Order: sequence, then structure tokens, then C-alpha cells
Amino acid sequence: MGLFDKMFGKGASAVADKPQAQQRFDALKRKYQPALRAIEQQNVRLLNLHVEDDKLFIRGVAPSEAAKNAVWDQVKATDPGASDITVNITVAPVAAAAPAARTPDRSYTVKSGDTLSKISKQFYGDANEYMRIFYANRTIITDPDKIQVGQQLVIPPDDDQ
Repeated sequence: MGLFDKMFGKGASAVADKPQAQQRFDALKRKYQPALRAIEQQNVRLLNLHVEDDKLFIRGVAPSEAAKNAVWDQVKATDPGASDITVNITVAPVAAAAPAARTPDRSYTVKSGDTLSKISKQFYGDANEYMRIFYANRTIITDPDKIQVGQQLVIPPDDDQ
């Protein structure tokens, strides 16, 4: 399974049950493939990727303003009016600027029978938040469906209200 194959994030569960949601999601993914590729290349941490109000909804955190702009450049190149996409990408705050403002990441050791969805349900109360864990651990996980017993995972805080 590829990184962008499933809708995820808060709101994805409700949307996924609607008729034609997956077809609309697939069509918008194809259209905005250059922007999705830029998200991956620029190491933007995705919090949401789903269809909302018949538009592709993307929310994430970029490591820099340049990374954020690279994604926006691809969105504008595809559709200058961004008529069927909503993008909300923020830039990660510099660690020295506000060290106490962010809840520290937790860690979790993968056990037999675990999946990212199961771990996500445990920490966030929503199995669809699994991509948040995946993106925080991209250096050790190459596929969200392939985690191994004993892996030490970073669990980002639930700070996307």
C-alpha cells in the first residue's frame, strides 16, 4: 500500500462511509499527484488526507517555509484556483522558540499483533490517526502495514485540535 492510498485523520471516518467518497478521493489524488509527491519529498508530516466538502483536504506540518512553498507551488501548477483542494500546511515551530509549548513525544514498543491502527486507537482514540505515527517514524518504517515486534516507535502528541 502506498502512502496516500487511504483517507486518514480526524474527519476521515465520517467521509469514507459516504457514497462515491473513495472514487472522488482517488480522482483527486491522481489530479494532485505532483503535490502529494512534493509532500513526501519535503518531509511534510501529514495530519489529515481525505475528501471534505467534495474537495481534497490536506493538513500537515512542514519542516520549513521552503518545504511548505514547494507543496503550494505544485498545487498551483495543477490548479491555479485550487478549486477542488483545501490545503492547510503550517511550519513546525523552531524548537528553541517555544520548548515548553509542545507536549513531548511518547514512545511505544511494538508487540505481537500490533498494527499502527491499533496503536493509534490506543493513543488517540481513533484508528484512522495511524498515519501520524507512521510519519513520525519514517526513518524506521517504510510501509505503514509493515511494523515489526520490538520496534521502538515515537508517538506524537495529540495536539491537532
